[in-house]
Amino acid sequence: MEAKKETPPPLPPIVDQLKEYAETRFKLLKYEAIEGGTSILASVITDAITAISMVLAFIFASFTLAYYLSDVLQSFWEGFGCVALIYLIIAVVIKLNKERIEKPLANLFVQKLFKK
Repeated sequence: MEAKKETPPPLPPIVDQLKEYAETRFKLLKYEAIEGGTSILASVITDAITAISMVLAFIFASFTLAYYLSDVLQSFWEGFGCVALIYLIIAVVIKLNKERIEKPLANLFVQKLFKK
């Protein structure tokens, strides 16, 4: 009698291996997309909350300054007018330096969008 040779189990055909690889790769891409989307969403939400808080603090600080100047100048319209004048000066300075301000902000947004 012949001794039976131990043969390893047959390997799955290459087509099955390629299908399995493609499915695994697709799942990986899906999970990476989900991770990227959720991190962007979380970043947008936290940035929005921060921006809203800063705007509210800015508004209240503006009213505080306007009332303080009104008290110092003994006139409401002069106090609020001074604050309006300050904002007008800030707006003009920003308008004149628009290009120097836009480029760093655009770079910041791009870095935030593509950070790893």
